Amino acid sequence: MIDTDRHDGTPPTNSADQRRRDNVRPSSWKNPEPAARYQLVVIGAGTAGLVSAAIAAGLGARVALIERDDMGGDCLNTGCVPSKAIIRAARAWHDARASAGRFGGPACEEPGNFAGAMRFMRNVRADISTTDSARRFRDMGIDLFFGQAEFDSRESIIVRTPNGEPARLVFRRSIIASGAQPAVPPIDGLAETGYLTSENVFDLETLPPRLLVIGGGPIGCELAQAFARLGSSVTLLNADERLLRFDDADAAKIVENALTTDGVVIHHRVKIKSASKDHQTRALDFETDNHVAMVEGDCILVATGRAPRVAGFGLEAAGVRFTEKGIGVDDRFRSSNSRIFAIGDCASRYQFTHAADAAARMAVPNALFFGIGGGKASDLIMPWCTFTTPAVAHTGITAAEVSKRTDITTLTIPLDEVDRSRLEAAPAGFLRVHLAGKSDRILGATVVSEHAGETISEITSAIVNGIGLSRLGKTIRPYPTDAEVIRKASDQYRRGKLSPGAKRIFELFFRLTGRR
Repeated sequence: MIDTDRHDGTPPTNSADQRRRDNVRPSSWKNPEPAARYQLVVIGAGTAGLVSAAIAAGLGARVALIERDDMGGDCLNTGCVPSKAIIRAARAWHDARASAGRFGGPACEEPGNFAGAMRFMRNVRADISTTDSARRFRDMGIDLFFGQAEFDSRESIIVRTPNGEPARLVFRRSIIASGAQPAVPPIDGLAETGYLTSENVFDLETLPPRLLVIGGGPIGCELAQAFARLGSSVTLLNADERLLRFDDADAAKIVENALTTDGVVIHHRVKIKSASKDHQTRALDFETDNHVAMVEGDCILVATGRAPRVAGFGLEAAGVRFTEKGIGVDDRFRSSNSRIFAIGDCASRYQFTHAADAAARMAVPNALFFGIGGGKASDLIMPWCTFTTPAVAHTGITAAEVSKRTDITTLTIPLDEVDRSRLEAAPAGFLRVHLAGKSDRILGATVVSEHAGETISEITSAIVNGIGLSRLGKTIRPYPTDAEVIRKASDQYRRGKLSPGAKRIFELFFRLTGRR
């Protein structure tokens, strides 16, 4: 186990992490000599920054890219990639233990090899890191600078490195893609007690016997379930009334039931008063429903959201307005300085890798070509998925927005009506589709299933391309798949369109034709 008194993100030494570091921050890297002027300077080499730099360079622009840490950003190093690898390992462990009872498979009671699961994650992460490597982006013709970026005027940036002369980059346009970092709540004694976040939980070498998770959002739910399946005794402390507060309440309830079945103990409406440490035991004192309690564990994982990285970039000198909630931008991602744009986690309420990628594809044309060929943030139809088992995915209008309107028709199809779900012994879930009035135009949807992330993509594509539920239902899908639930929703819609008058006409037709 790593020492959680140290939470600086320094990974342990191993061959896979060394391979990754060689790709995303080579120790022998020398920053190039700055060009006289760049068409585009990008701050941050996470998804938003990498996509921006690659697009602009591909169009022939002179591009500089600045990164103060590791290329690939949170997604590669501390977010999507490592978390989904660990979730996959945890699902394999769970399936092995459940095999005998559910499918007549061999009984498996042996404890798993946590270090082996972590090695799998680190090897996959190292393999994927070649896509985000320094050498690859240098070979695209991009001037890559490692160091801290700081605006010193409205059209120039200083890059500072610990062991080198500062470099000054003058730009025509700049895109800030500085990302976000774990938001740590102000809990008395937490810093002294020591804690994990998404930035260092994947550095663990041994499984914590008891894990305390603070936060009931996507990260908290995913990792609580994963570590419980890997063998930790997990307690989740949630400040809200329920888990996953931005998703449908009944979807969140299904996830809560799944976590509870996997052994996670969940407390809602929690206000944590203090944290403390006695030898290797950590404790959280909390209050819930006017009841004071205490829970002990070996590690504390803070998963209470993410805060935009906006400090230390000299945004004031550039005339860029910002708050603790992020950089203010207009609908075309332009900041208060018309030369500077901001995208990704530092400037969007959608803190997803796919959101950062989509914003970059719009922002680069907006920045370089005066908006020609770009797009607006308000045009984005943003899906998301929480990768618990079952997963919860959503797109379009939310349940909270639906509750405020009277011109929406909602259809819900239980997953136990879908053969694939029953065949996999995973019937808990549903598809919920929101339609505009009495039409079949899709406004939004929620899917709860083992493969919700894949199913929601088909519905998102239908919304973006103006394909109604009736036409979507005409698509022939392989049997059996989870996507069959979409056809069932389409069938339900068409049945609802059959008026009593039309039914009487059909009945008369069949009576008359039945005499011939």
